[in-house]
Amino acid sequence: MCKYGSLPCRAVERPSPNEDASVPVLNLRSDFAEADALPEQMAAIGRRARAAARQMALASAQTKDIALKAIAARLRASGDEIVAENARDVAAAQKAGQTVALIDRLTLDPGRLAAMADAVEKIGSLADPVGRQLAAIERPNGLLIERITVPLGVIGVIFESRPNVTADAGALCLKAGNAAILRAGSDSHRSAMAIARAMSLGLADAGLPAEAIQLVPTRDRTAVGLMLSGLDGCVDVIVPRGGRGLVARVQQEARVPVFAHLDGINHVYVAAGADLDMARTVLLNSKMRRISVCGAAETLLVDRACAGTHLAPLVSALLDAGCAVRGDAATRTVDPRVTAASEEDWHTEYLDAVIAVRVVDGIGAAIEHIETYGSHHTDAIITQDDAEATRFLAEVDSAIVTHNASTQFADGGEFGFGAEIGIATGRMHARGPVGVEQLTTFKYRVHGSGQIRP
Repeated sequence: MCKYGSLPCRAVERPSPNEDASVPVLNLRSDFAEADALPEQMAAIGRRARAAARQMALASAQTKDIALKAIAARLRASGDEIVAENARDVAAAQKAGQTVALIDRLTLDPGRLAAMADAVEKIGSLADPVGRQLAAIERPNGLLIERITVPLGVIGVIFESRPNVTADAGALCLKAGNAAILRAGSDSHRSAMAIARAMSLGLADAGLPAEAIQLVPTRDRTAVGLMLSGLDGCVDVIVPRGGRGLVARVQQEARVPVFAHLDGINHVYVAAGADLDMARTVLLNSKMRRISVCGAAETLLVDRACAGTHLAPLVSALLDAGCAVRGDAATRTVDPRVTAASEEDWHTEYLDAVIAVRVVDGIGAAIEHIETYGSHHTDAIITQDDAEATRFLAEVDSAIVTHNASTQFADGGEFGFGAEIGIATGRMHARGPVGVEQLTTFKYRVHGSGQIRP
């Protein structure tokens, strides 16, 4: 039996002589667990994660940082193995006729592997989010009440084709004192297994539980459902990283809290007080910098008060940059290349070089449009009028709202978080980029001198 996940193994890879033989070993050649044993195996993974989380919660900031450096070193030392396993994943994806874009996301080369190890080290350099005093209250009866940050516990991360998410998500969870159960997509399964093994070895090098990082060692999709059920109370939160289908399933089936966004239907509103040059620059960056990211703008709203001077130049700039424009009647009059927008376009996250454009009657109509069609992800206003900006920032109910700045700043690194595990658009606990601080919760510590309630 393989120690890692208690799964049957055909060809177990043994630790090298300089490795601790107590570290769980992974069967990198095994693709499937036995279906009838899967519920028991997943429950065992959950129990080990819960036990590891208790130890991680007590780890000092220095120990966690040492562990992240050790993990980075293990990733570099295991580079040949990781790249070889990734080559198997890429070959399988090519044989299956996967898209060029998916294969690009899947592929690891020495440069990408080095960047992945560097990112883990950078997470280690962040301030420790655990143990911070958020508030201190002294009561009239002499009680001192503190609100202190603590880890969430066990975080389940379900992701698709990007194998680097294994390292990024795992490192963020560890920095915040959590344990992680990771479930990779079938396309990246072999790569993720190799990365997870290196991470477990790095944890053991630092004297922390190797089981604080566990990758579900099966492609069987039943494992996802078991994670969403919470593994008998062992999973505290789920984070999906992937396409709409995955996120929709997670949000529909999960019995534990979820940090996620379903769509990134983001708006750029060019208000009456907008500077045209700034509006053009910010709009093009919001839409065209990277069209496939969740922070890309999908709808342009232009105030009718400035449409006479701003609409045509903005539409021309988009078209000239290679972006298809689907517009309302007013927008179609300014350029014959604009096609008609349907009701569905206002609801659509294109993730492509396509944008919907509408002329609106003032800031109130813009806010109403965003509330009706938006996804509460990221929305921007372009204006030199402080009153307009203040109203927009106050009334638009999105996780991220920007003034005179690109929607593509919706990124944990750009927020100074070092990295992110995802963007959350819900209203509970975490919202916006989910970095190490958002992977903590808090508890109250009450200090007394014998007080009792009358």
